[in-house]
Amino acid sequence: MPQADTRTLGLHVHRQGSGAPGVPVVLLHGLFGNGGNWRPVAQALSERHPVLAPDLRNHGASAHSMRMGYPEMAADVLALMDGEGIERALVIGHSMGGKTAMWLALAAPERVAALGVVDIAPVRYPPRFETLVAALRSLPLQRVRDRADADARLAHAASGPVQDPRVRGFLLQNLRRDAAGDWGWRCNLAVIDDALPRLLDFPVADGRQFAGPAQVIYGTKSAYIGANALAPLRTLFPLVRLRAVANAGHWVHADDPPAFLAAIESLLRSGV
Repeated sequence: MPQADTRTLGLHVHRQGSGAPGVPVVLLHGLFGNGGNWRPVAQALSERHPVLAPDLRNHGASAHSMRMGYPEMAADVLALMDGEGIERALVIGHSMGGKTAMWLALAAPERVAALGVVDIAPVRYPPRFETLVAALRSLPLQRVRDRADADARLAHAASGPVQDPRVRGFLLQNLRRDAAGDWGWRCNLAVIDDALPRLLDFPVADGRQFAGPAQVIYGTKSAYIGANALAPLRTLFPLVRLRAVANAGHWVHADDPPAFLAAIESLLRSGV
């Protein structure tokens, strides 16, 4: 097995609002996503804030690594902030990005002006992505004609059909043709598959706390924020506030961008 790569990685970044007067905002995407998923929110925030939305390691156009866990991803984001000359930022993350944001705040609290966590908690979740990864890895890319064909194949995958067309569309944003016209995955499926147990869990905090402003925004149609999430959230983030977005699911910021922006308004003010 190749030796694990523990170096920080240079991240591809989607930028908006350069020169805006407010505190910088760093937006972190979820599993199988990329920084571009935040575009509508980033555009709205960029009127007042410089906004960086990186592709996390093994995702989007960022580098691949054999090592993938929350300490490594948080270190990548800190290295990005260093490279951009950002001393403190308002850090907002969704799902996997939310856990990355939480660990960043715990590991380097002086670098986080305020913390926003979207529909995730610092707890271990049961297995839930193995079927999706298996379906993607089993897709016969050499026989895929176009995106419609790839979508149809995912809908009938032998390893487990991906029935929700919205989920298929989200996953297929990772499918790209190379210069030779061959299909390939932008995300590092093999490493993500291996990392799933770590990504579903959360590192042991060892007494760390983030005592700054923190908010968890969750969808009322999502099951990710349950009763078991409250104690760990309040232990690690003593000032945390919970804010529900009605009729939103796990992708709160995509389901209702205006309601999501309204939900984080107090957090934006606290980070100034």
